[in-house]
Amino acid sequence: MGAQWKHAGRVSTAAKRGAIFGKLVKEVQVAAKMGGAEPDNNSRLRAAVEAAKKQSVPRDTIERAIKKGAGIGEEAVQYDLVAFEGFAPHKVPVIVECLTDNRNRTSADVRVLFRKGQLGAQGAVAWMFDRMGVVEATHADKTLDIESVAIEAGAQNVEPLEAEDVPAGHVGARFIADPTDLDTVSKFVSKNGWTVTQADLSYLAKNPLEIADAAQKKEVTDFLEALDDNDDVHRLYVGLK
Repeated sequence: MGAQWKHAGRVSTAAKRGAIFGKLVKEVQVAAKMGGAEPDNNSRLRAAVEAAKKQSVPRDTIERAIKKGAGIGEEAVQYDLVAFEGFAPHKVPVIVECLTDNRNRTSADVRVLFRKGQLGAQGAVAWMFDRMGVVEATHADKTLDIESVAIEAGAQNVEPLEAEDVPAGHVGARFIADPTDLDTVSKFVSKNGWTVTQADLSYLAKNPLEIADAAQKKEVTDFLEALDDNDDVHRLYVGLK
């Protein structure tokens, strides 16, 4: 599944598109809060801004989100990162990262959503994943050898991005690095003409499961989509091929 599970067809309706806007804006706010308001000095913020632009989030909305996150002006954002671990149907391991201004509300919502799965304690499935730095980026020169770029950047591994995440005529890559090298890799690809749309610590499944039965796979997908549709759920990491 790569670094992060992605909701298929998630922008098919206006309501879902609005939800995506909200999550992108929240990521911009949190990135600015954690690393400052200057994208040149904050790789996570640079990536968050690029991802927001890719989904046509208005420039003034992005700028307001940066100011709120960085505490510039009267409004300051107060989001906590909360992680939950458990299993989707058919024992598929899941890590759910939420950004919330109300931990009690989020915990209650997640417990309800996990009724068709199994919510575990902290550490229940984290051991099934590696914590790695992940940089997702695209480049206008589709002839580039992403493996050579990964070596120069100092990444440990690289894989092509899914076709739907790459503009026509471009090449897309997911660079996987040691967490301590995340910023180095992000800055290298940015300086070499790549457009970075994600630069963050992620969970990568060590031994992702493969579900061949279509009905079972739909159960898992429906479960994950229900999680992803929750406003507080920020990212899902799933041990599924």
